Amino acid sequence: MTSLRAFFQPHRIVMLGLFAAFVVWCAVSLRWDWLPKYMPLAIEGMWTTLWILVVTTILGFLLAVPLGLAQAVGPWYLSAPARMFCTVIRGTPLLLQIWLLYYGLGSLFPQFPWIRSSELWPYLRQAWPYAVLALTLSYAGYEGEVMRGAFSGVARGQLEAAKSFGMPRTTMFRRIWLPQAVRNVLPTLGGETILQLKATPLIATITVMDIYAVSSRVRSDTFIVYEPLLLLALVYMVIAGIISLMFGYFERQVPGGHRR
Repeated sequence: MTSLRAFFQPHRIVMLGLFAAFVVWCAVSLRWDWLPKYMPLAIEGMWTTLWILVVTTILGFLLAVPLGLAQAVGPWYLSAPARMFCTVIRGTPLLLQIWLLYYGLGSLFPQFPWIRSSELWPYLRQAWPYAVLALTLSYAGYEGEVMRGAFSGVARGQLEAAKSFGMPRTTMFRRIWLPQAVRNVLPTLGGETILQLKATPLIATITVMDIYAVSSRVRSDTFIVYEPLLLLALVYMVIAGIISLMFGYFERQVPGGHRR
């Protein structure tokens, strides 16, 4: 009850009231007769956005851990390529990366007969594998740099104490180093995941039918502009709010983590 009372501050009540009034105005004044026709396509596009977001963030984080570790403590022949990868990914636009993978690899694979006759060819002909690969590499590039700082920020005394007790390196990494690094970057991971969500509309440029592509199709078919965009903004806001709440919950559950 105390936390609920603390949440409903006067400025938040005013903002909620204004938002409710805006929603009512949109529902009454704008056109929504197109929605039943495109609702199945919108649900399919929302599902595409969600599964691509989940898959790319998980795969990207799994790739970011070794990238960060290699930069933090790895030898030069591992740290240099990892640093170069993160620099290239962070220094080039995501749209350019998507196009290079889709129009580059996508046009290169058909030239090899053994690829065209393989079981992977039905998937390589589609656009979504290149979208998943591009978003995964992008997330890994940014989070690899974040994990580098997280690994470097773990107190060395704890690692030295674990070594003095004879703890194996893999056990020390699994029980001490990685958990503390992840705990320290949870707020950043939440923000990066929301940024990943807002980057997903770029995959519509290579014909992946996500929720943004559905709204574009509604505009092109019906010439209705504002209503699909407003609905799209609401969908992204809801998903971003759920992500923020999830990471806030994780932060509260981690011992010694940040509190909200």
